[in-house]
Amino acid sequence: MASCDTTGEAERTTTDFRCVQCGFPVKTLYIQYSPGNIRLVKCGNCKAVADGYIECEVMILILDLILHKPKAYRHVFYNMFSKETVNFEQSLLWKLVLVYGMLDIYKMWVLSTNEKEYPMPVSFTSFLLEFGKMLTGATSGNLIFLCVLFCGTRKLLSVATRFHGWKQMLFVVVVSSYFKIFLLAMMVWEFPSSVILIIDIFVLSSNTVALKVITNSGIVRCLLVCALAHGMKFFASQNKAFVLQG
Repeated sequence: MASCDTTGEAERTTTDFRCVQCGFPVKTLYIQYSPGNIRLVKCGNCKAVADGYIECEVMILILDLILHKPKAYRHVFYNMFSKETVNFEQSLLWKLVLVYGMLDIYKMWVLSTNEKEYPMPVSFTSFLLEFGKMLTGATSGNLIFLCVLFCGTRKLLSVATRFHGWKQMLFVVVVSSYFKIFLLAMMVWEFPSSVILIIDIFVLSSNTVALKVITNSGIVRCLLVCALAHGMKFFASQNKAFVLQG
């Protein structure tokens, strides 16, 4: 069996780990008898293997994330990254935030650009001006999204203790918004702008599953919170797009 190193500090003796099947806290994920010889621990609640992803290829985990399987999200949020990882490995988190921000700017440019209605800037100065406007729009839209999501989660849902902080919530949002990476394909190949809507729908659904995993709340309530946050972000971006075209 191929073992992938996706559990990080897998021998912690706390109950930070969770069973990926039912979400029940477990003290450890496996017992190591010798190098390369381990036995997966079973959950005391559902009696299933607590985390089978330990012995899975990373590609299987990626496919399960794309399929929106809650057990894959539990593995990522509880067993793959520890609270200390989120707190101290901030550089990767902020790099991803920067990449997503640039992709949002690119999305605004694609939606706003039209050969007849909105020609490309002819000078470097005008390009910088339009880029600054789009940067402002993307930044304000994302800030509104995060504020609405954070407040809605606090008011309407019950968040696990380890995800109470804004940094941990940002981590959940960034990880579950991985579908934005597919916007990079639009920079290489020509796609209709409707593909952006499909990507946004997948991001919304992924955020909803992630919120359900960390809150153990109903899928409908999680969907309402995420839809409200994405809706506020959409209207903020639309208003900025109208300003750009004006």
